[in-house]
Amino acid sequence: MATTDRMMPGAAGSAADAHDPLRPDALRRRYERIRNQRGGWEALWQDCYDYSLPARRPNNLGGTANRVSERLFDATAADAAEQLAATLLAQLTPPWSRWFAFQPGRDVPQEQRGVMASELDRAAELLQAQFDRSNLAVEIHQAMLDLVVAGTACLACEEAPLGEPSAFRFSAVPLTDLALDESGSGRIDIVFRRQELSLEQLGQRYPALENQAWFAARRQREPDARLGVLDCLLPAPAPRHGYLFATVLEDGTLDEAASLLSVGRFEQAPFIAFRWLKAPGEVYGRSPVMKALPDIKTANKVVELVLKNASIAVTGIWQADDDGVLNPANVKLVPGAIIPKAVGSSGLTPLSAPGRFDISQIVLDDLRGRIRHALLADQLGQINAPRMTATEVMERAAEMARQLGATFGRLQSELLTPLVMRSVAILQRRGEIPRFALDGREVALVQKSPLARLQAQGDVQGVLSWLQQLQALGPAAMQVVDSVAVARWLGRTLGVPGEFLIEAGEAPADTGGGLPQHLTQNLAQAAPQLQQMLQQLAGAQQTAGAVQ
Repeated sequence: MATTDRMMPGAAGSAADAHDPLRPDALRRRYERIRNQRGGWEALWQDCYDYSLPARRPNNLGGTANRVSERLFDATAADAAEQLAATLLAQLTPPWSRWFAFQPGRDVPQEQRGVMASELDRAAELLQAQFDRSNLAVEIHQAMLDLVVAGTACLACEEAPLGEPSAFRFSAVPLTDLALDESGSGRIDIVFRRQELSLEQLGQRYPALENQAWFAARRQREPDARLGVLDCLLPAPAPRHGYLFATVLEDGTLDEAASLLSVGRFEQAPFIAFRWLKAPGEVYGRSPVMKALPDIKTANKVVELVLKNASIAVTGIWQADDDGVLNPANVKLVPGAIIPKAVGSSGLTPLSAPGRFDISQIVLDDLRGRIRHALLADQLGQINAPRMTATEVMERAAEMARQLGATFGRLQSELLTPLVMRSVAILQRRGEIPRFALDGREVALVQKSPLARLQAQGDVQGVLSWLQQLQALGPAAMQVVDSVAVARWLGRTLGVPGEFLIEAGEAPADTGGGLPQHLTQNLAQAAPQLQQMLQQLAGAQQTAGAVQ
């Protein structure tokens, strides 16, 4: 972890305090206890990675992934898992596109909202520019793969050193390095990350080690040695807020002062752990690959049997008389081969197979269909299918939003909001954006991702349908419509930049805070055209998501 956004040793309390939660021996014991609790998940994770993402399996050492790939015969799960991870990236945090916004909170006076909205838009643009220059898109895609396959993922968000293109440095933390737990808040806010670092890496990351005698002696005695290092993140005890952080060596032979490499406190958690879904009483999440794992294993076995049957059909099964002349070990079934046989013997005779395997294709198609459905790979249909209408695209998008509703809510709570709050805290500390409280009262965080806009488009269609019905009732019914408020609400809901909107206290004096009656009627008359434009826009967005 970088030290640029962390208090230095001693800021979180003395390590000699017997009640200090950051004592190295206490942290090691706590890590071992939490690490043992995840033992029951490791076999399940292993199967999920073996059958859907062998290149990212938890204990991927040496050529293990290649050996696992030799046992794989069906790539349906791997293809669907990558498609779902790409879809989540495009629907939640699309690269080079603003997927969040800051708006004045509910406690901000109306007369201040206009100026504040413009300042918040500039802050959001600066934050998005920092995201675009960072490695967020690369690392969050790797985290999404872990989420789809194992149900739990972790993204580390560190402050980059000054002079880097971006203020952020992200990394997807493998499950094999993590031990996670909940503190009672319902979120994963206890994170242990274990790494093995060389002595050279330790010296570069923690320069103070160069002045310690044990480190110099160890480097001279074992220059190629690697030591286990624990990064420990714990919620700060009440009444304090934030998170306590410590880095300790796993070597229990060292005294506490030597094994404690750094200690400090974060305003926002640098490790962001999130889950697909979770069962009550469980810490780690469950994934769509886990749900489809029986079908995935069965499909893999069916393809293996089909290939064995195909090899038999190609090469055949033969029998021969043991006449002392024909040696089956020397027989090669190739075109133009001459196989000697004794006079009067039958030579090689093909042996018919005991049965046929034609039913396998029916079974395999059914299994593959269930796998793709479980991993949401069939929501937009095939690319080479006849072109879908805008209405069909809207309906399919609504179905995907319905199926991902619970997952999207969890990801918004466990990933998107902590990610933005952590990034805002870093930029505020560096003085690049003004300080504000992202608590909903002073400033509210609004999701603007494509998946969130699907819900917004449904709300807009409801308002436009209401305007059409009011117009059918006549001019008297249109008197209840505040057209300026409707236009302002449409702008906010559809993600129009704040500088394009005139707030209520800033309306031009000659309008009296509203629009003429004929403009109000024109707004209602334009409702069908606006609805058609929304459908076309949704169709374009969903088609782009499918291509990605």
